[in-house]
Amino acid sequence: MGFGVLLASLLLAAPAAGQERGLEQRLRELERRVEVLRSQLASRDSADIALLRLQIEAITRELEELRLGRDVVVEADSGAFGLGPAAAKVYRVRQGVSIGGYGEALYENFSSEREDGTSSGKQDQIDALRAIVYVGYKFSDQFLFNSEVEFEHASTSQSGSVSLEFAYLDYVISDGVGVRGGLLLIPMGFVNELHEPPTFLGSRRPETETAIVPSTWRENGVGLFGELGSLAWRAYLINGFDAVGGSGSRPSGFSAAGLRGGRQKGSKAIAEDFAGVLRLDYVGPPGLLVGASAYLGGSGQAEMSPLDGETIGASTFIWEGHAEYRAHGVNLRGLVAVANVSDVEALNAAKGLTGDSSIGERLLGWYVQGGYDVLHRSRSTHQLVPFLRYERLDTQNRVPAGFSADPANDRDILTLGLAWLPIGNVVVKADYQIVGNRAETGVNQLNLLLGYLF
Repeated sequence: MGFGVLLASLLLAAPAAGQERGLEQRLRELERRVEVLRSQLASRDSADIALLRLQIEAITRELEELRLGRDVVVEADSGAFGLGPAAAKVYRVRQGVSIGGYGEALYENFSSEREDGTSSGKQDQIDALRAIVYVGYKFSDQFLFNSEVEFEHASTSQSGSVSLEFAYLDYVISDGVGVRGGLLLIPMGFVNELHEPPTFLGSRRPETETAIVPSTWRENGVGLFGELGSLAWRAYLINGFDAVGGSGSRPSGFSAAGLRGGRQKGSKAIAEDFAGVLRLDYVGPPGLLVGASAYLGGSGQAEMSPLDGETIGASTFIWEGHAEYRAHGVNLRGLVAVANVSDVEALNAAKGLTGDSSIGERLLGWYVQGGYDVLHRSRSTHQLVPFLRYERLDTQNRVPAGFSADPANDRDILTLGLAWLPIGNVVVKADYQIVGNRAETGVNQLNLLLGYLF
């Protein structure tokens, strides 16, 4: 029997699509036939065997959709190698150019009062927050280029900016292993790599993944990535933070608010100190992800301490653990992150920081969130997800002797919200954030967001 006739007979013999039992039978039969063909014909007809394997993958995906629902397998959640669905489009083309993107517009309505009843002094605002273009090119099955260009806040004549978020080359060594080099997204947390608005709950990103894992965080470097069974991993060597910072093209450096100001973003990055980062994820039953990552490197960048004239090492260690489950309409996520910075007394002296403005020697943050698609069991193609997120964050969990911690940096945030996805690539979010801190200066706010990806 010819391979074309064989494939046609298998497909025609299958029950109607939409019947899970029929799909399982088709899957088992196709797998059995592939193994028979492989043993009988070896490499002589490998093209036909490859065609059957593609059919198996398509049926497997369809079966997952029946079992778990659209929340796991819709295109809006189809990433690759840690990247979001739009950023990973280049991996799914055969060859040539790939274009994608995402965007979000945010309205923020602030309470007129702080926790303590005094005036907040904050004005409501609406912002064309981000407009992103992904451009990639797949040269062959082994080589590809991928990039992200970000336009923030609409206009560079005001507070806006245009930045290269990542730009790298991949070389696939073998199945499951590749080399990556260029301007890289640091593989830590959830939103640093996967930050397209339909892929996460909440109008605003969690503060832990802004101050401790300073999303969006990218640096120049090189590394390896791959998958081994249910284990996905990435390991990079990159330039370190610039903890002191300075004028000109240098960043602002670390502060009492966190590590975000130390990002060098690939722009004339000082490379006196390097860092390594490793991420491991267990991708178990579809919808389940459990993993951790760790970062270690110097952040002093050869700056001299005003205290003793010695080079500031400012060793920075960050680790985070994360878990997520998305299936059957359920959306659960949790993350904890801890950072430790050495030589903080010298950093404070170099930056002129005193009193409660000290950089934290230890930073601690965590959050848990849960949501449920109330339309999951209906015939609707829409998703409507009420959700709740609770977060604790302290960017001065420990400071050096002789300094104090600002109680305003010890915060808790409760977010109550609703996300509506008419299709998987478009989202409207509304949430209310109750913000508290030990200084009782927290300001509650209402957020409305429109987001998309393509």
